[in-house]
Amino acid sequence: MSTTIQQDTSGTLESLTPEQQQYRMTRAKRAGWSAFLGGALEYYDFFVYATAASLVFPHIFFPDTGSDALTMVASFGTLGVAYVARPFGAIVFGHLGDRVGRKSILLATLLLMGVATFLIGVLPTYQQVGLWAPILLVVLRLAQGLSAGAEIAGASALSTEEAPVGLRGFFPSFSISGIAAGIVLASLAFLPITAMDEADRLSWGWRLPFLASILVLAVAWFVRRQLAEPEDFQETKDAGEQEKAPFLVMLKTHPVQFVQISILSLQVVTNTLMQAFGLSYATSVGIDSSTMLWVTIVGNIVAIFTTPAAAYLSDKIGRKPTFIAGTATTAVMIWVYFNAIATANVALIFVTSTIILGVTYAMSNAVYPAWFSELFNVKVRYSGVAVGLQVGILVSGFTPMIATALVGDNYENWGPAAWLVSGATILATLVALTTRETYKTPLRELGNPVSDAELEAGLHHGSKR
Repeated sequence: MSTTIQQDTSGTLESLTPEQQQYRMTRAKRAGWSAFLGGALEYYDFFVYATAASLVFPHIFFPDTGSDALTMVASFGTLGVAYVARPFGAIVFGHLGDRVGRKSILLATLLLMGVATFLIGVLPTYQQVGLWAPILLVVLRLAQGLSAGAEIAGASALSTEEAPVGLRGFFPSFSISGIAAGIVLASLAFLPITAMDEADRLSWGWRLPFLASILVLAVAWFVRRQLAEPEDFQETKDAGEQEKAPFLVMLKTHPVQFVQISILSLQVVTNTLMQAFGLSYATSVGIDSSTMLWVTIVGNIVAIFTTPAAAYLSDKIGRKPTFIAGTATTAVMIWVYFNAIATANVALIFVTSTIILGVTYAMSNAVYPAWFSELFNVKVRYSGVAVGLQVGILVSGFTPMIATALVGDNYENWGPAAWLVSGATILATLVALTTRETYKTPLRELGNPVSDAELEAGLHHGSKR
């Protein structure tokens, strides 16, 4: 296919011939489904781990401390370790993604996550090898973190570059729908495990969801192999215009955008705290773990469909109003959610969780793949989105541990957990008000690149490539 079939200056489908429209939509759909499956694998693996860290790992990977809260803190500490690794994965894979290409790096991150998750399923326990058990667990968790640090950013960059203006929010949001699907699959995988007697669950049952990840990996790998590099990136590569150190150039040319998305990313605290701490907190007040898994399943099934709808809305009214509506509402609804858990009101837990996961959080979550990608130029886009996103997400990784430590054994003291979510989403809302609106900007005019002369002079005038 000739490279003349691409987005023109306006970037809208209406400006292209029927042949060009079909070509553009085929590439956009392929990128969208690849992002969906990649997100599903990444977060199937991540949520299987979060569920196991809540229900199983405290009993099999750590010594008996005599305090359930202390052992849970240690288990959630391994959950947070991956979030420390994510920024490093973002820097390394982001650099390679801007230098080598989107597709090859996305294949590498997919393989790393899938293999690490499978190996967790065959680890020996503390009773078998002592301290080597948590050490090996942390090593594989670090591998998961390195992969996750670049997966969503790469899928977002690629699908944004493949989509036309007018649908540039819609197609990248498939990665977020994939995340919801991965969480649903992980929850379904753990439902029969929670129904086992404790001896079987702790000896071999918990391993099955980890081993099953190899099936998701195989499907995602097959689809991702069919991708091509986005034309905008390929033209830059063919012309030899790639940056030698895209991360450092990004810090020079896009410092404001980098800080903005780092703070905007704090909105993911909502999901992390609800899925990990919410599960352990609910079981500690007497709510059955299978009930909470169904709460998660229902909310995320709704999110699979509402996420692209919210992203499509952002293509019509803008990224900012959609994102802000989601974060501001989540900041309020989280208090109702934790109060429902504290009072063991199962019906209200289902309603509030579904509203948050399927509506308010889905609105802000749907927007960021496109919005964050649109804030950077093609030469540094992968690095900018990956690292900025992970700096913000790093905070969320330790919130279950922080919330557990603050709440302790006083199960009526759930306020600190709610404040963690509410504070993070309010801060993200305030920063969103200052962030550039991008939904109508043509692809080739995105970002804020500056010339070498301007860099040397310390001037950042936002010239266009």
